Amino acid sequence: MGLFEDFSKFLETRLEEFLRNNPHLELQALEDKLRDQESEVVRLLADLRRREKQLEAEILATAQEIQRWHIRIDKAKSANRLDLVKPAEEREAALLRQGNQLWGQMEMLKTRIQQTFELQKQIQQRKQEIKTKMAEAQAARAAAAAQTEQQWQTTGWNQTYQSTFSNSPADPLEQTFRKWETDAELEELKRKMGR
Repeated sequence: MGLFEDFSKFLETRLEEFLRNNPHLELQALEDKLRDQESEVVRLLADLRRREKQLEAEILATAQEIQRWHIRIDKAKSANRLDLVKPAEEREAALLRQGNQLWGQMEMLKTRIQQTFELQKQIQQRKQEIKTKMAEAQAARAAAAAQTEQQWQTTGWNQTYQSTFSNSPADPLEQTFRKWETDAELEELKRKMGR
């Protein structure tokens, strides 16, 4: 197990080092992670909305049951059916407790929905920040690449000009050409004088 943990730690360290050396990839990884989180938040919101609809239906059904039992209690009292009044009142009280519990669940659910919306906004803001940073990093990389290319071309041009085409007497090609040109001029002079 120790070897696996060591290897895992080594890989994590190398990955972190790689990402530090390639910040654009780190930004891409963050963007991917935020996209996944946003998808999870969207699914969570859909589940919460479904549960909210269920709770609304349960609260409405409970309210209707409470109203029905309240009417029954009034009927039992009017008919002087005291044997039915107490059990009906107990049933109504139980339904009221159930309604209060459902209402409490609804309040908690609404709070959770609001928190989830806030989380979604934060994720969207963070994604926008990451996109901006990625654009800045890409522009910086492009500018650095262009500057490096320009430096290379300028340096390459200057170095080539100075070292290859210089008229330095130490340049072997220059010496060869000078000797050849001098020999050619001497031959030409000899021919002219020989006439």
